[in-house]
Amino acid sequence: MEMKVTQDNMGTHLEWSHEGVTPRMIDWFWSNMEKGFILWHPEQHEPLQWAIAPKHGNPVGSVHIAPQTWNDGTRQNLYIRFEDLATIAPEIKDYIIYEHCVVVAGLGFGPESLEAGIPMGYRIHQWEKTDFGVIGRSSAIGTRKKETHEEGLVWAEHCAEEVGNWGEFLPQLYNLYKVVKNTAYNPYADLSVEGKGIELRYKYIR
Repeated sequence: MEMKVTQDNMGTHLEWSHEGVTPRMIDWFWSNMEKGFILWHPEQHEPLQWAIAPKHGNPVGSVHIAPQTWNDGTRQNLYIRFEDLATIAPEIKDYIIYEHCVVVAGLGFGPESLEAGIPMGYRIHQWEKTDFGVIGRSSAIGTRKKETHEEGLVWAEHCAEEVGNWGEFLPQLYNLYKVVKNTAYNPYADLSVEGKGIELRYKYIR
């Protein structure tokens, strides 16, 4: 897996690629995070719970609680919401260039954050198929809570380990759960997008 970190005035960005991982597997992951959250980062993640579970075919509005300790020793019990692309500012949408994406908002660190107005910031994960697997980009963009250059690099290190571990477990986990046909326990949503910039929207989520 190849990775490259860049930073600009909006935030920190991580370019990545995988062999043997498909866009459908990553689409599936975002509706089934509780099944693989510890595998995503075994050293720093704790079990994930859903404050608002995703619906089959539409994870928009779902909120997961993601306890984790980053490389700088900071423990965070983050409440993270899957965003509707229609609510995302145009300058953030401009970063989305690949065929599939998820934009999640960091709301805060407790149940009261479910009522938060402006999120602390956004994480964009986007990907598309290649001849060998997938290519993607992950971005950290602060809004209410701006992130310093150093904080961005701490996030990038954490994210690189998460995304890197997809290659270690995601194909196997995705294939194991093919036997579970009940979508209440094994939901799926196609996260393909269409349009660019302000016109960007999910292709199959309404």
